Amino acid sequence: MTLGPFLRRLRLRNFKSISLCDVELGQLTLLVGRNGSGKSNFLEALRFVSDGLNLSLDHAIKSRGGIDAVRRGSVGHPHRVGIELSISVADHFATYGFEIAWMPTTKVTWERLVVHDAQGRVEGGYSVTDGRIAFAQIPGTTAGSNLPVLAPPLPDRLYLVFAAGISEFRTYFDCLRSMVFYHFDPRSMKALQPTEPSDWLSQSGSNIATVVGRMQTEQPEAFGRIQEYLSHVVPGIVTVRAFESNGHSGLRFGQQMQGSNAAWEFPANLMSDGTVNALGTLVAVNQLNTQSDRPQLVGIEEAETALHPAATAALLDALREAATHTQLVVTTHSPDLLDRADLDFEQVLVLQAIGGKTDIAPLDKASRETIRSHLYSAGELLRMDQLQPDHDDLARQSHLPFFAEAEVAP
Repeated sequence: MTLGPFLRRLRLRNFKSISLCDVELGQLTLLVGRNGSGKSNFLEALRFVSDGLNLSLDHAIKSRGGIDAVRRGSVGHPHRVGIELSISVADHFATYGFEIAWMPTTKVTWERLVVHDAQGRVEGGYSVTDGRIAFAQIPGTTAGSNLPVLAPPLPDRLYLVFAAGISEFRTYFDCLRSMVFYHFDPRSMKALQPTEPSDWLSQSGSNIATVVGRMQTEQPEAFGRIQEYLSHVVPGIVTVRAFESNGHSGLRFGQQMQGSNAAWEFPANLMSDGTVNALGTLVAVNQLNTQSDRPQLVGIEEAETALHPAATAALLDALREAATHTQLVVTTHSPDLLDRADLDFEQVLVLQAIGGKTDIAPLDKASRETIRSHLYSAGELLRMDQLQPDHDDLARQSHLPFFAEAEVAP
């Protein structure tokens, strides 16, 4: 086995519009599809795991509107939702997953963490089935030896929260709950916000002025990179700075004006949504570069929103650079973001929704061959509505024994 991105594989069952899914992810993955194809639901499944570990399953479900907003909507309303992730941390690999059922209250029917070494040998982990610990082994020890007294499982809680009290399991807990996701709200990003200490950009970007202020002081090199990229994404913008006024923070943009030797400064509320959204994306991915505790994965929804097509090339370059530090998953329905001749189509997953059911797979063979032969770019195929998921891979997914009980114990 070789090391790769933090999240190597994601398997889903009955989560929102996704009936079945088994896909691999790279350091940078672009989720492509029409509006309503399920791109946001894919990211939401990952955020559901993070929320379930940071808060609780009950909170994660209620904050999304209840059971019916989490499970797949179909005839019969499926009563079980399954999520499984294959992850790599340092020189180890692990599979973590769980299944939730409603009968009639929330219940974790099974949960498991299986840790492997670099050669694929099982080193340890645990398995919980129907409220009892079926298997537990500290990584690097002999099964059953020197096991600490583990708290009994609770039917509506993820057991990894308790197992994290053991240092060998804490790493996986910390990495999974550190995943962050962004869906920017330009209106809140333009407004003055109360000045509060902020280590990380909030999901909507509303605290961006505070984060920018800290980066200017504590990470000037990283912030200089942000300004450089922003000047390519939005020509004419030469500076961005945070300011404070009466306990509130805001942003001001320096723009080069014709006939003037010095840049003119404008408050954020006079800038376009595309400019502010691009700044949010650049801050989200570049705030990671100098942080020792940076998230293992960052998801961004529609990073190209409101941008001119010519600006998307510079944005893609920024995403690629950031992906050398932290894994990125980005949703898009912009053909312009896919028009680059050097785009690696292995980084693209195509989503389509038929009858409210989402299918997810890599590009089909015809699309890959067309791109490889330089007949059309991925963006041109998307414009023609000819960018299709690989139907052979979808067939493979449909025949997998997803979350079989035999798989629960290592």
